[in-house]
Amino acid sequence: MGRRSERLSKQGMLASDLAGEGDVIQVVSRAFDVLRCFEGHEARLGNLEISNRCGLPRSTVSRLTYTLTRMGQLVYLPRDQKYRIGPSAVAMSTSMMKGLQLRNLIRLRLQDVAEQLPGTVGFVIPDRFQLVYLEFARAANALGLHETTGSRIAMASTAAGHAYTAALDDDVGDALIVEMEREMPDSARMLRSRIEDNRRHLREHGYVVACGTWSPHINGCAVPLWSPQYQTYVVTTIGLLSAMFDEKRVHRDVAPVMVELAAALGGLLEGADGDIFTNRLERKALPVSVHNKNKIIKAEDTNELEAGTRRSRPARSVRAGDGRR
Repeated sequence: MGRRSERLSKQGMLASDLAGEGDVIQVVSRAFDVLRCFEGHEARLGNLEISNRCGLPRSTVSRLTYTLTRMGQLVYLPRDQKYRIGPSAVAMSTSMMKGLQLRNLIRLRLQDVAEQLPGTVGFVIPDRFQLVYLEFARAANALGLHETTGSRIAMASTAAGHAYTAALDDDVGDALIVEMEREMPDSARMLRSRIEDNRRHLREHGYVVACGTWSPHINGCAVPLWSPQYQTYVVTTIGLLSAMFDEKRVHRDVAPVMVELAAALGGLLEGADGDIFTNRLERKALPVSVHNKNKIIKAEDTNELEAGTRRSRPARSVRAGDGRR
């Protein structure tokens, strides 16, 4: 593996890596910036709106949208004089997700937790200064929490974002904040003010809590874990109403459940390059002790041999031997 590949493997999708590489084709990077503006399949945007969101000149956006439309990545709507996501982009994303049992298994694990805690539980991946929900589960009484698959959340103001940046190597996390300062100085300031405390808490306890940073009514808890598939950190996170779960209760009642969830998902991710894509895997409950008279039976033991699956191993430690944290 060459030096550039090693650097990408270590840093994943770090924005500053794009800014620092002399051989990055900027027009490709900008084309993806344009596509990121369309957060939903139904989103309709004009060149001016895209220009404002991307921070690119309108003339540049016009050339990019024309090219992307010719490629089928965008569709032009003459009546609205706006663009929307095109069939090629939809087909590409659909084909990438076809047959991936991993996501179904992750969703089941998230739902296990959502049935215990009245919040929105998510599995998110980083995208520049935001994180995107790959999967989510929600309790029926999770009022005021409306994230869905594909929703974007800010990195600087959420527990998931604080956990992700805390898990990065110090130099990589610092570089990300420097890059954020150029475009979102207020967000970068918020993240920088807490990153050392977040790093220390993650090292000592394995999770990060953020209370009232995204909304005064929402408290969050998140656990990062390394994904061999995406070569970056992904995060499992939960948001709860602060009126029901103050910070003390989040540490006491929520964090242990989220750490267990991360351990279960870590086992799935570690095995995802093997049978997880080809074999039918049975649902296994999270490890919960159930007392039966004088004997303690662990729920995970009840289907230890089902479908030839191995027991979920703990998630990768915060600091791994190859230099990742």
